[in-house]
Amino acid sequence: MPSPPEAAAPACPEGGVRLVEGAGDAAMGLRVADVRLVNCGTQPYVLDGYPEIRLLDGTRAPVEVAVLHGGEEIAAAPTGAEGAPQRVELRPGQAAGFGMVWRNLVTDATVPAAEGWVLDVTPRPGAPRVELELRHSVDLGNTGKLGIGPWKAAAR
Repeated sequence: MPSPPEAAAPACPEGGVRLVEGAGDAAMGLRVADVRLVNCGTQPYVLDGYPEIRLLDGTRAPVEVAVLHGGEEIAAAPTGAEGAPQRVELRPGQAAGFGMVWRNLVTDATVPAAEGWVLDVTPRPGAPRVELELRHSVDLGNTGKLGIGPWKAAAR
């Protein structure tokens, strides 16, 4: 009996990197998640500082959100979105990531709650945008704030 064909790896996007949804956690309205960027290209890929993030809803319309550097305005305790920006060089096959933190909180019942299902990321200035369809939404309530951390090299 022939063996089933192996699933082909998705093609590497134009910019030579792809995004992968990482782990997340939710407790009492506080949400944290991480996103990994994998160098699937053939050349080194250098990141420095913070990614540029746009959040899109299920129809790919932009969600109105203030993207903040760090999580201090979202939570008093460390969330993984802290740290000083640093230069990260990825060889082919290596990964880096950034943390996200937000609150699912409704502060005004007259304002609809926002929910993002797609991250539209520019990893570094001038690079092509990369989209990531999320398995778990960024359910902002109506606070309108998303904290992100700087790029950090992924643990080996």
